Amino acid sequence: MTPNPLTRRNFLGTTFAAATGLTLPRFASAAEKPNSVFNGVRIGCITYSYRSMAKTADETLKALLEDGLSETELMGGPIQDFAGIKGKATDTEREQQLAKCAELRKMFNDAGVNIGIHKMGFGQSDEEIDFSFLVAKALGCTGVTTERNAILAKRVAPFADKHKIWVGFHNHTNNLPEMEYHDPIFELGQYIGLNLDIGHYVAGSKGKSPIPVLEKYHDRIVNLHLKDRTADGGNLPWGQGQTPIKEVLQLMKKEKWTFPAEIELEYKIPEGSDAVKEVAKCVQYCKEALA
Repeated sequence: MTPNPLTRRNFLGTTFAAATGLTLPRFASAAEKPNSVFNGVRIGCITYSYRSMAKTADETLKALLEDGLSETELMGGPIQDFAGIKGKATDTEREQQLAKCAELRKMFNDAGVNIGIHKMGFGQSDEEIDFSFLVAKALGCTGVTTERNAILAKRVAPFADKHKIWVGFHNHTNNLPEMEYHDPIFELGQYIGLNLDIGHYVAGSKGKSPIPVLEKYHDRIVNLHLKDRTADGGNLPWGQGQTPIKEVLQLMKKEKWTFPAEIELEYKIPEGSDAVKEVAKCVQYCKEALA
């Protein structure tokens, strides 16, 4: 008898036709589907913005739809909750989890929302790292994001190259992209890029504009995080800080850059308002800036 072994890679790399054929509830008709592409610029939202009021996938999708957003960077919580991802698992359990991720993708896509990026984390083992990229494929993502770390970048780069999925490394105020020289993080892999947080850049650089970063590294930017901060670090409602959000968006429009710009709500929510209402204000800000 000729052996026909089923390797873990082949087993977990199968398609999820059964899941994508499921009949799921629709959240919007074709006419009601959101469209947050304004003059060619893709405006989305990292779902961390809804942390005060949306925990599940259903709650998160509802918030995105209320804000008219057709693009999202989906945090790990709703993904893991929906798919039952809880650490170590058997091959069969992993296959079921990936099928649930494909189901989640269909639910969002049917409602008119693209899960362009996920931020679920990688875990410690090679198996967990590989699984994170398989989740990205099941969700329809072109990239995943994580916090900037050169050691991690070296670790995940071969998996990113294998799956052809970008990894966008997110900067805070203390780990900004290198501007004097070519940033060495890009030497680690062809799918290693930036999740450029323009508000953190302004705060971390003591008031410098992030526009030169976009101009220098635009071909390596996976997505942006939009927030308004001051040079001394404060998070403020948009238009009250020093971050050139409008100018960045207009540059994206002029250059026809296609990476998404994700709203990240971090300023204090005013009394009587909520996260959905405040994100809606940010969406309107973007729309007016790109008119």
